[in-house]
Amino acid sequence: MKSLLCIFILSALMTASAGAKPIVKVSAVQMRSSANLQENVQKIAKYLERLSSQGVNVAVFPECALTSYNTEIILKTDPAQLASALDSVAAACKKNKIYAVVGTPLFRPDGKLWNSAVVFAPTGKVIERYHKVHLAEDWPQQGDHLALFNIAGTKATIIICHDERYPELVRLPAIAGAKMVFYISSESGVKAENKMEPYRAQIQARAVENGVWIIHSNPPCNDDLGGSHGQSRIIKPDGNIIAEASMFDETVVTAELDIARADGAWARESLNSSFLKEFWETGLKALEKK
Repeated sequence: MKSLLCIFILSALMTASAGAKPIVKVSAVQMRSSANLQENVQKIAKYLERLSSQGVNVAVFPECALTSYNTEIILKTDPAQLASALDSVAAACKKNKIYAVVGTPLFRPDGKLWNSAVVFAPTGKVIERYHKVHLAEDWPQQGDHLALFNIAGTKATIIICHDERYPELVRLPAIAGAKMVFYISSESGVKAENKMEPYRAQIQARAVENGVWIIHSNPPCNDDLGGSHGQSRIIKPDGNIIAEASMFDETVVTAELDIARADGAWARESLNSSFLKEFWETGLKALEKK
């Protein structure tokens, strides 16, 4: 009798597992960065510890979160200190068994800079280094590839700030199977009021036109109205915002993503146009060469 009961329970568990929806718990961290590299590392590490304890799979931090989005500070960054800071973030991911997407400058082999996002696995291993392709600042060099990688069992991609204005940077990875888009930014501040609604519209469009989840991390506005404007958000594949932060607070926006809802149907529809199919297939080949 006990044997039959064990078989029944095991069978029920296997059936439940087979029917379980793939869920990824993500957090967009809306944080301010200081001019002190080590302070920023410690802050990121504390967020990773806290979010890991809450069962979060992936934590996402803003553009240049590691150094602050300040040209003078970035240009004075020491390569060895930056490398050490990245190692510390990797160690924090390993300690807390959590993925992280962190905005940071990266030094190229020639000593010039990229404006980048580094993706860390729960083992501390770096699984992606994406460099901003379309630039709105003069200190970095243009990126050299589109991102497509596996994170928390799901294909994903990244865009950085001004990149959001270029639909192909999301469309190509979405055609290739990306279901999550990590969008990190340091968008214009509240004084650039005319940009606020376009920022929102652009990133919502990237979600709905591709059928993908978008996790957006942006720094908050400062008390003196400097900095960015907050409003970090998580957007459903149908374009609707399901969670959004305030403009001024350092806070975290968290959601559990049902990955099955990101079907990518509209993205794949691009391949059904007889005269555009070759255009998109050429783009996909470039994506594969990264």
